[in-house]
Amino acid sequence: MLGTDFRTGSPNWLDLGSPDTDAAAAFYGRVFGWEFASAGPEAGGYGFFRLGGRTVAALGPLNEEGARSAWMVHFQSPDADATARAVRDAGGTVRMEPMDVMGEGRLAQFTDPQGAEFAIWQPAKTGGLEVASEENTLVWVELHVPDSDADIAFYAGVFGWRHSEMQAPGMRYRVLSVADGDQEEGSFGGVAQEEGADGTSRWVPYFRVVDVDATVAAVQDGGGSVVVPAADVPQVGRIAWAADPAGAVFALLRPDPRM
Repeated sequence: MLGTDFRTGSPNWLDLGSPDTDAAAAFYGRVFGWEFASAGPEAGGYGFFRLGGRTVAALGPLNEEGARSAWMVHFQSPDADATARAVRDAGGTVRMEPMDVMGEGRLAQFTDPQGAEFAIWQPAKTGGLEVASEENTLVWVELHVPDSDADIAFYAGVFGWRHSEMQAPGMRYRVLSVADGDQEEGSFGGVAQEEGADGTSRWVPYFRVVDVDATVAAVQDGGGSVVVPAADVPQVGRIAWAADPAGAVFALLRPDPRM
């Protein structure tokens, strides 16, 4: 599961681009109990989701023409410019060149060869999320693509990620780990050899919850929708996929206590 001892390639930031940030803040406040705090007038509407005073994610308006509301997973990079070169060399696309963010860190955004969007964060004053793998926080990230072998090779070239096989019903599933240290301890996500539930290649954030079914009900009460109904997955836990009122997809997980 995820922690906040970030290393190269670790998911270290997560943000949501939304066409209506006020509505998004209200929705996620209702579902997860998050509070929204603006980063200030110079941040262009960007701000932080906090739980118990700790940053669990961020929220900002959509800035790209034609962009759809979506969650963006960021991975730690020690050198954003070198990572951008590695993305290009491996066949990916640089959607936003590396840029400094008010002294907090350095940011860039990319698209992998199969169309899944992701970003990197090179920490400066802001190291990353302040809490993960606790109730109502990020616990796992998952890549859904039609050719997992090709994308695993791409990300291995960019971040040096390792992977291992895992039995999963109806799909080929690989668990991803950062390049250094114990492989199991360094796991943070997975790759499923299938397209997303609506046919989109993408990264999906999973949030840990106590009761998946109750959280799904809160999603629906708040104007969101169910993408994949709640189900038990052996040796993993209870899972559901949902979408917020603007269509941004995320997942819920109650881990199997034996894991």
